[in-house]
Amino acid sequence: MESKKTTIKDIARMTGLSKGTVDRVLHNREGVSKKSYAKVMEVIKDLGYEPNLYASLLAQNKKREIVVVLPGCEKGEFWELVEKGIAKSQDSCSSLGISLQSVHYDQYDIESFRAACKKVLDMEPAGVVLPPMFKNETFVFVDKLKAKEIPFVYIDSKLESDSYLAYFGMPIYQSGYLCAHILTDEQNLKEAAIIRIQRDKHGQSDPTINRREGFIDYMTEHFPGCELHNVFINPNKPKEIDGILEHFFAEHPGVRHIAMFNSRIYLITSFLEKHPEKKYRVVGFDNLAANIKSLKNGTVTALIAQRPDDQAVKAIGALSDLLVFGREPSKRDNFMPMDILTRFNAEYY
Repeated sequence: MESKKTTIKDIARMTGLSKGTVDRVLHNREGVSKKSYAKVMEVIKDLGYEPNLYASLLAQNKKREIVVVLPGCEKGEFWELVEKGIAKSQDSCSSLGISLQSVHYDQYDIESFRAACKKVLDMEPAGVVLPPMFKNETFVFVDKLKAKEIPFVYIDSKLESDSYLAYFGMPIYQSGYLCAHILTDEQNLKEAAIIRIQRDKHGQSDPTINRREGFIDYMTEHFPGCELHNVFINPNKPKEIDGILEHFFAEHPGVRHIAMFNSRIYLITSFLEKHPEKKYRVVGFDNLAANIKSLKNGTVTALIAQRPDDQAVKAIGALSDLLVFGREPSKRDNFMPMDILTRFNAEYY
C-alpha cells in the first residue's frame, strides 16, 4: 500500500480500531487508551505514514458539497445573519475539500420553495442545512433527502421526526414562554397584542407557531383571564402598517403590552415612536441592527436573541464532521442560548 493513499479507514482496519479512535490519535486528542495509541503508532511507523488526512481525502476526489437552503433576504434582515455564518464556514470547509452553496427562495411563495427543493435534489449534495419554513413541503423535501441518504441539519427551528442529523437553534417553545414572562413582568394583564406577519396564502408557512404556543401556554397558566389579540401586518406593504396599528389601538385603548415572535419588531417602531405617552411594553426577537436601535432608544423593552450566525457555523460543522471524519453529533438537539437584551446591555452584545 502506498503511504500517500493511506486513509484513516485503512489504519482502522489494520488496527481493528474505530475510525474515531484513529482520528483521535492522529490529532492528539484525549480519550484514547495507551494500548490503542500504541497500535495506531505502530502501524503508522510500519507504513512510514505522515498523518495528512485532508490531502488524503482530496486525493480520493469525492464530491463533498453542502447546500444551505434559505429564504432570500435584504440587507439588515434576519437571514443575512445566517449568511454571515455561512461565510465564516467557507475557509474551514475548503480546507476539508468541502464546497458550500446557498439556494434561496421567496419565503412568502410556496412554489418558490418547491422549486428550490427540486434544485437542491438535482444537485445531489453530500449534506443540507435548512430552516423548515413551509411545514408540509419541508416534510416532503426531507423525506426525499432521507431516501437519497443525504444527511440534513435544521437551524432556527425544527420539525419533529427521527430523520434529521441535528438541530442548532433556540428551544422554540420555551422561547415563547420566556417572551411572555418578560412581557408581563408578573403584572396581572387583562389584554395583550401579538403582532403577526401575513404569510403565504395557503397558510403553510408559520415558522413561529411553536413559539406562539409557548407564549399562549404561559399566559393561560398565569393570566387565564387575559385576552390576546392577533394583529396581522404585511412587511411588503410598510406604508400600511401604521394605519393598521392606529386602527387596532384606537379600538383597544387598554392594550399596553405587545409581543412579536419573529425578527421584525422594527416594523412597528414607527407607530410606537408616535405615541411615547402610551409607554407600551414591547418584546421582540433577534439582534438585527434596526431592532437594536429601537431597543437603545427605549421603544422596545427587550429582545430575545439566538445567534443565528453561530447556528449556521455549528450546523455546517456537524455535517463536515460527518462527511470527513465519520463523526455524528453527540446530541441531535443542540439548543442555543436565549440571550435577553435590554438597552443596558445591547451595546456589548
